[in-house]
Amino acid sequence: MPKFIIERELPGAGSLSEAELRRIAGKSCEALQGDLGEGYHWVQSFVVDDKVYCVHIAPSEEAVRKHAQVGGFPADRISEVTATIDPATAEGAAARA
Repeated sequence: MPKFIIERELPGAGSLSEAELRRIAGKSCEALQGDLGEGYHWVQSFVVDDKVYCVHIAPSEEAVRKHAQVGGFPADRISEVTATIDPATAEGAAARA
């Protein structure tokens, strides 16, 4: 199943309190309960100054957009992962997503 990186513009994201992050995570989990397609999975998110980068495994980009809509989140850029690399990649081939 495809893996996606979602870039969300969220001014002040890096200053959100633990309670605010918990509320946002709860909204995302609630949205996952909807009809997003078999196997949809939120892997994790990275919070930085004014953005949140999320990793989702989903059947399609359309399903990712639906998750954002249901959860009330922006989805400013959605990119499908085509390969992953890490330090071990230098010793062999890149892993396909």
